[in-house]
Amino acid sequence: MDTNIQEQILNLLKDKDELLSTEAANLLGEPHQKIVGVIKSLESFGKIIEVSQQSQKIWVCSEEGEKLAEDGSHEARLFHFISEEGVTVDKIKSDFPSSGVALGAALKNKWVRKEGNTILKNIDSIVDLVQANLIKIKSGDFLAVDDKIKSDYKKRKLIKENDVISFVIKKGSAFSTMVTKQEAELTKEMIESGDWKQKSFKPFNFKSKGKLELRSGHLHPLMQLRGEFRKIFLEMGFSEMPTNNYIESAFWNFDALFQPQQHPARDAQDTFYISDPEKTLSVPLDYLEKVKSVHSEGGFGSVGYRSPWSFEESQKNLLRTHTTAVSARLLYKLALDGFRPAKYFSIDKVYRNETLDATHLAEFHQVEGVIADRNLSMKHLMGVFSAFFKKIGIPSIRFKPTYNPYTEPSMEIYSFHEGLAKWVEIGNSGYFRPEMLRPMGLPEDVTVAGWGLSLERPAMIMFGINNIRELVGPRVKMELVLENPLCKIEKNV
Repeated sequence: MDTNIQEQILNLLKDKDELLSTEAANLLGEPHQKIVGVIKSLESFGKIIEVSQQSQKIWVCSEEGEKLAEDGSHEARLFHFISEEGVTVDKIKSDFPSSGVALGAALKNKWVRKEGNTILKNIDSIVDLVQANLIKIKSGDFLAVDDKIKSDYKKRKLIKENDVISFVIKKGSAFSTMVTKQEAELTKEMIESGDWKQKSFKPFNFKSKGKLELRSGHLHPLMQLRGEFRKIFLEMGFSEMPTNNYIESAFWNFDALFQPQQHPARDAQDTFYISDPEKTLSVPLDYLEKVKSVHSEGGFGSVGYRSPWSFEESQKNLLRTHTTAVSARLLYKLALDGFRPAKYFSIDKVYRNETLDATHLAEFHQVEGVIADRNLSMKHLMGVFSAFFKKIGIPSIRFKPTYNPYTEPSMEIYSFHEGLAKWVEIGNSGYFRPEMLRPMGLPEDVTVAGWGLSLERPAMIMFGINNIRELVGPRVKMELVLENPLCKIEKNV
């Protein structure tokens, strides 16, 4: 900032009670905006000056007015255009710009007279007051021009009135015409030398606004939806399953669910296997023998798969492909502890070696529910689905028969996605087969309904996302998180 201008403003204020910023700009011949900046810098020095703001009307030259301030008024230029012998009206009209205005003003001022078709001078010399007044207005000294004259110039569209924010400057309690630089920070050297006692420091400006709006943290909409789903399950009387084991053995992930060891889902192209540790540490051997027997030889009304069964294959560790492995563990424990009706749910991550596309991810959340009771039917299962999906804001669902290795009968669940303009599969369900339940030791009259759906696909429908890769991962849009601080499920209770 120009220290010289700062001191000039303070010297102007020294002999005045107050000083206008527009007045200072005129006196110093500087642009008003520059003077305002200097005043702001002086204000930051503490109590040297006191500043208040006011709205002020000022007069400024129009584009034509600025030209006349530089070249002279129309009438004055016409006067100099007329020779001693005079000039015809026709020649003035053809050769002189703005001839009508110029001739009218010159005749009104009695600078010229008309004799027939000739214009003659009345006087030898003139004073161009219009140019003089416009120069004053252009320089900002519009107060020196009479209001009646300004009104006349306004009609001629030589000047115009503008609103401008100006500042009133008054002496402060620590007024001085000398500007002392204020320190912005307290340094170690100042403290050690004691110089800080003689220094003047800039005050903190607690009214200053930051450049960026501070943003508070928000849960990702997916996690908000997870919380809502969890509340709904608890409201419906379900208990939450522990799902902290992301690594499972092939036994619990496949074998215990009566999924054959030759099933394509066990291939490395579909499942992520673990290399270290490669094999599980322990499996209940008596239960394992029953599972092996029903796979290879059959039982409980089934002929099994009639294929070789490998103990080594069941020991392989993998990233769980579904949370149904957790359901299998809990059902086995339920049988060991003595059966009682139960309802379980879980919401956690699962992993599949999928090809990524608009509706598939290799890592996603599975929402799973399990109901174990006597005398259950498909109507019970469809009723639970209808109630659950209505609660999460998806009232329109469809069911489609399907095949699953470990459920019979089985059905897929679909909901319409408006963005993709098609029905999207959002879940799979069915009743666990006897070949899965009876080796666990569950009574023969007990049936277990299970279903699973992804968390991401209902979120796509609710948040209007057409590509699942925009919901999670590097392509996620931060606006999605910031613009949805609250979960917007429209529950249909």
